[in-house]
Amino acid sequence: MNASILKQIERYCDENKYRLTRPRIEVLKIISSNKKPLGAYEILDALGQVIENPKPPTVYRAIEFWQTLGFVHRIESLNAFALCKAGHRHKGSQFMICDDCGSVTETHLCGLPDQLKNMMTAKNFTPAYWNLEIHGMCEHCASRP
Repeated sequence: MNASILKQIERYCDENKYRLTRPRIEVLKIISSNKKPLGAYEILDALGQVIENPKPPTVYRAIEFWQTLGFVHRIESLNAFALCKAGHRHKGSQFMICDDCGSVTETHLCGLPDQLKNMMTAKNFTPAYWNLEIHGMCEHCASRP
């Protein structure tokens, strides 16, 4: 994990009175050091390299902590987790997932499409956050022979 990002996260947690435990920090480092989203048990295996005999609840609690703060996203269709690439406080995310290499690109259209907004208004529905996942093939994989 980039040292400046870790410092920013530490400062954010300190200013907002969130406890930074070693498992939380290590889980964030594991997620951030991978180019592809990781499943909870992949994170658990990696955590076992730095913390002796970690248990699944430790990983799940750490992931939930980082998700709640917005530093980690859950990629629903992959049942995996990735570091937020665009700051940690936004309401909507879109993920372009390459079905060939597994890479995930995070994008942000911070507003919902008008047609969807109109439907929500008609149904008196108020969104808290939203994610959209689009599966396909990335530019790199599409250009391979």
